[in-house]
Amino acid sequence: MDISVVIPLFNEEESLPELFAWIEKVMAENNFSYEIIAINDGSRDNSWEVIRKESERNPLIKGISFQRNYGKSPALNVAFEAAKGNVIITMDADLQDSPDEIPGLYKMIVEDGYDLVSGWKQKRYDPVFSKNIPSKFFNGVTRRVSGLQLNDFNCGLKAYKRKVVKSIEVYGEMHRYIPVIAKWAGFEKIGEKSVKHQERKYGVTKFGWERFVNGFLDLMSIVFITKFARRPMHLFGLLGSLSFFVGFIILMWLSISKLFFSTLGIADRPIFYFGILAIIIGAQMFLTGFLGELISRSAPERNDYKIGEKIGL
Repeated sequence: MDISVVIPLFNEEESLPELFAWIEKVMAENNFSYEIIAINDGSRDNSWEVIRKESERNPLIKGISFQRNYGKSPALNVAFEAAKGNVIITMDADLQDSPDEIPGLYKMIVEDGYDLVSGWKQKRYDPVFSKNIPSKFFNGVTRRVSGLQLNDFNCGLKAYKRKVVKSIEVYGEMHRYIPVIAKWAGFEKIGEKSVKHQERKYGVTKFGWERFVNGFLDLMSIVFITKFARRPMHLFGLLGSLSFFVGFIILMWLSISKLFFSTLGIADRPIFYFGILAIIIGAQMFLTGFLGELISRSAPERNDYKIGEKIGL
């Protein structure tokens, strides 16, 4: 199979028939073999009924329905496990991502050899203050932290080699940082393609201001998990040892000073309490690293989501 089109959605019943028809048209024009996997993320409207009806019309349209709303990252993770195409293309269900970009993205993966290609919405039709400005800020922070020079990490329109989506795990709100996860998983050839962004035709955006706080926290999680998930002792043990060493030096210096140079009591000096605190923090961080090592060796599967129904899978 050439392409798996993955579409996470939440309350998008109005846009789905038009989106499916548009994708089918592009696939027929380019003679692609394909499947469309729509992930219903606990929608409260008739989105699942629309997917069921469209699947009866076209068996290449398949569906997964969560029993409740988990979020975009879990939806992508489950769809990545089910996808069978050589190239996986993700897009949002609100018609702001154009299926006409699919052939260009596919070409960059298959012919140009990219592992992952991220869309870049140069001209956006989103609200300036609630989306555009915050997105530029977080894109800048992510570039600085990851060293990956992309202009738009959060664009929903992306293309992947099959082995990329089978090698990464997406949870929380980490879909924003999939290029970062892929890079740190060893996939170095990551590109960007300017894509057309369209005004929302139906409904309203499903993301609020909390996505920025959650996104920042998830970026910090990615940095830690990618670098230290299998060796937490390397981080906590190092920091704990440094803190313990600083506290030990302070108390040693105070002891020598008391014995040979000063009549002032050790406990009468404020720095004494700083030394004690440094030793306590150092010991706690060292133990945290040790416990992290034990947990990392016996952690259960992270992604366990309740799926209510499947269509065609």
